[in-house]
Amino acid sequence: MYLTKEAKREIFKKHGGTEMNTGAAESQIALFTKRIDHLTEHLKANKKDHATETALMHLVGKRKQMLNYLRTHDISRYRAILQELGLRK
Repeated sequence: MYLTKEAKREIFKKHGGTEMNTGAAESQIALFTKRIDHLTEHLKANKKDHATETALMHLVGKRKQMLNYLRTHDISRYRAILQELGLRK
């Protein structure tokens, strides 16, 4: 797989506080963003891969739901994660 256990641990440590905090909204959003970036690069090379395109749209929707949750519950964490990941909103 393109994302090793060590890479995932690093994402969770950076955005969730600890390696074991995999449920934090920030760490989930960061992981979704990493996967979205990977799938986007794959689709640039393989334009007719419709299954991957569907998976990409699913991930974008999940990330949007997590961002909406974070925006309604804690606006400062929402703004911080947008700035860290360089997302437009």
